[in-house]
Amino acid sequence: MTYPRQDIRIALPSKGRLTEPSLQLMADAGLRVHKPNPRQYQAHIPSLPGLTVIFQRPNDIVVSVRDGSVDFGITGWDVFSEHGQNHGSGENCAILALHKRLGFGQCTLNTIVPESWVEVETMADLRGWQKNLNRPLRVATKFPYLTGSFFDQHGFPHATLIAAEGTLEIAPTVGYADLIVDLTSTGTTLRDNRLKPLADGLILKSQACLIANRARLQNDPKVLPIAKHLLEFIVAHLRASENLAVYANMRGDAPKTIAQKMFAKQVISGLQGPTISPVITRQGDSWYAVHLVVRKDQIAQAISELRQVGGSGVVVTPVTYIFEEEPQEYRDMLAALERSGKG
Repeated sequence: MTYPRQDIRIALPSKGRLTEPSLQLMADAGLRVHKPNPRQYQAHIPSLPGLTVIFQRPNDIVVSVRDGSVDFGITGWDVFSEHGQNHGSGENCAILALHKRLGFGQCTLNTIVPESWVEVETMADLRGWQKNLNRPLRVATKFPYLTGSFFDQHGFPHATLIAAEGTLEIAPTVGYADLIVDLTSTGTTLRDNRLKPLADGLILKSQACLIANRARLQNDPKVLPIAKHLLEFIVAHLRASENLAVYANMRGDAPKTIAQKMFAKQVISGLQGPTISPVITRQGDSWYAVHLVVRKDQIAQAISELRQVGGSGVVVTPVTYIFEEEPQEYRDMLAALERSGKG
């Protein structure tokens, strides 16, 4: 495959539940998107001038990345699984998932039936219910590939899949389908329409993901550094967003003495260990400043433990980035490209 264009492109969602969170993630990761005119479908990232931003629907992003007209994209794992992976899997797939969990857009793809089907709670119950029909089961869905595979696995090889757009919840009431397969997040819409998900009818868990065209990564030397930059900053931000920086003053004879007290506690030992540095006081007292990083859900325990070992003046601040060595996601990408290059 040849690529006559010279620019490198990333597609972001133009509408829907992923649009604003995608832009926010990029901004928080130091990759703010500058779009002078809200009606334009093209923009740029000042901190990454080699990358052009275009805006597309999530479904179109998968197709564009798969076909190579776009190099990178942020879309939902649900649409990637429906429109990307069914055109080849594993090393044969034209799309490479660079990061599968960007932390927003969470939802699930479920098998959903009317609440009035009181005896149908599982896929096995559904098979029993189908025996009373003189025709195949009718399933309305926007995800025919995922739905068909799931129903085949559960003993419904002849289910009729009805492609539908717009609101699916009305399908069983109107009568053009017996049940639906659809995305849910809170479940409120299902309850409002007297529908229920089957207990074992979960097809897919989804959230936003970062994808790339495999061939462009392999064949264009300008694309790989962009991929590394995207992953470096997105991964560092996502890691940092789960943590807080904590500073405290502590009296002690020596840094090692203070560190040993902290190592005896559960959460205040830091990532590799606390950073301890001397505080120059007017009176010449022996004080040290302690700096560590703790998870957000452990901050109350961390403050308590610091107080137990003599900490005072505790200051807590957000963390913007936590850079490790090369991100695991980047190493995974290189390994996947190497495997497919040998195939």
